[in-house]
Amino acid sequence: MTILLFYLRYLLNMSVLKLNNILFFILFLGGCFLFPKLVHAQSKSDLEKKKKELHKEISLINGMLKETEKNKALTLDELLKLKSKISARTNLISTINTEINLIDSKITQHTLIIASLENDVAKLKEEYAKMIYYAFKHKSNQDKMMFVFAANSFNQAYKRLRYIQQYTTYRQSQAALIVKTQQDLQQKIAELKNSKQEKAVLLSLEQQETSKLAVEKKQQENVITKLQGKEQELKDKLRKKEEAAVKLQKAIQRIIEEEIRKAREEAKKAGKTETKGFPMTPEALKLSNSFEANKGKLPWPVAEGTITAKFGQHNHPVLAGIIINNNGIDISTKTGATARAVFDGEVSSVAIIPGEGKVVMIRHGEYLSVYSYMSEVFVKKGDKITTKQELGILINDTGNSGTSVHIEIWKGMTKLNPEYWIYRK
Repeated sequence: MTILLFYLRYLLNMSVLKLNNILFFILFLGGCFLFPKLVHAQSKSDLEKKKKELHKEISLINGMLKETEKNKALTLDELLKLKSKISARTNLISTINTEINLIDSKITQHTLIIASLENDVAKLKEEYAKMIYYAFKHKSNQDKMMFVFAANSFNQAYKRLRYIQQYTTYRQSQAALIVKTQQDLQQKIAELKNSKQEKAVLLSLEQQETSKLAVEKKQQENVITKLQGKEQELKDKLRKKEEAAVKLQKAIQRIIEEEIRKAREEAKKAGKTETKGFPMTPEALKLSNSFEANKGKLPWPVAEGTITAKFGQHNHPVLAGIIINNNGIDISTKTGATARAVFDGEVSSVAIIPGEGKVVMIRHGEYLSVYSYMSEVFVKKGDKITTKQELGILINDTGNSGTSVHIEIWKGMTKLNPEYWIYRK
């Protein structure tokens, strides 16, 4: 009976231990480790991609600033590029901090798991030691046989024999579980060490980027101070730019009004009586819907660049109390760059606007994209255009605004923010 009582006791312990292990690995590892690990892996991948893109943007701006420095005269363009670089650097530091927070969470998870595994190993070893001790005391095969033959029936004898066999199997599984738990423990310790090393690298990188940011902010302050001494010159340039913007807007509105008039005439000839909106053929409607479906996915109007002037009303970066209004966005790029179409369409107009250079307008169904600041264009009115097709060479004017493209997007007579339509870096 001693062996039976001992076995029943350990069978109960086995059930409890197995239940605890199952609950721990499903609820703790599954809920607190395995799922966050998948999320962490995805987030880490996204953060690494974002860091790479921000580093690329900062490198591009540095190259453009070097071009600006060749022209000894200080310009507003230099300030705009500095502001853009500071924004990119700030986003980079924020991205690094987010990555550090993810690693901190991972370190916490590893620490908790290691503590739990260490506790499991200790308990398993303790229970296994007791099991071995009792097995040693009752190791006689004769005792086991007596225990079986003392049964009151054949069925009871069979059950006692099965108990003995199961007990032996359980001892073996407990030994294997100890080895497996120790292996898991060593793996988690190694992962914890790697996470701490990764965090140390990121902390060092964050410190470097913060130092660079402080230097860039100081440069920005110096440029603003120097430009404030050119107040009248800046006001004159702003006035000319605003006049050019008004001329461009009027030209765009004339083109749109004329296209709407012609479209309505065509619709009337076809027996349609639409008096509102922009009447479209089935082909134009399909193109318009496709353009709209690609909102946020359109390619940039230049191969590489950085946004230096955003859409809408903003305070002037130097002149206090002066509000500037932008009907689109300005993207600075490298000297010699070309403007390119953001989507398939048809050229509605090619015009020359003083202060805006040569301008290309492309119709995409109900939508219109407008590209300015070109010195030479490669297309003409009526040309069918494909996505990323080159439209013309951008003006190279380092003494004024540097090399940049101005893009606007219209839906009917409504101005839209192009930043919401092009791919966001």
